[in-house]
Amino acid sequence: MFVHTVFFWLRHPESQDDHQALRAGLETLKSITDISTAYVGTPAETRRPVIDHSYDFSLTLVFTDKAAHDVYQEHPTHLAFVANCAHLWERVQIYDAVG
Repeated sequence: MFVHTVFFWLRHPESQDDHQALRAGLETLKSITDISTAYVGTPAETRRPVIDHSYDFSLTLVFTDKAAHDVYQEHPTHLAFVANCAHLWERVQIYDAVG
């Protein structure tokens, strides 16, 4: 299993239009068949010192293996998402894990 988790910080977090546009873009990624599981979320209302809730959106994708992840990285839908939505975020942080 290969888990790809991405956190996004919006350039203009006060903009509801930007929130909606990024969520819509993230949702398009779910159509990529190499993804086993896809989840788009926002920070939970949990507040403890060890929890970073400063991001605006998270994306968690599960793949069968790294090869499937690598196909996703070059998939036209993923490339279109980056091209169409990169202007919306000021920061992206990625964590990849194998299990």
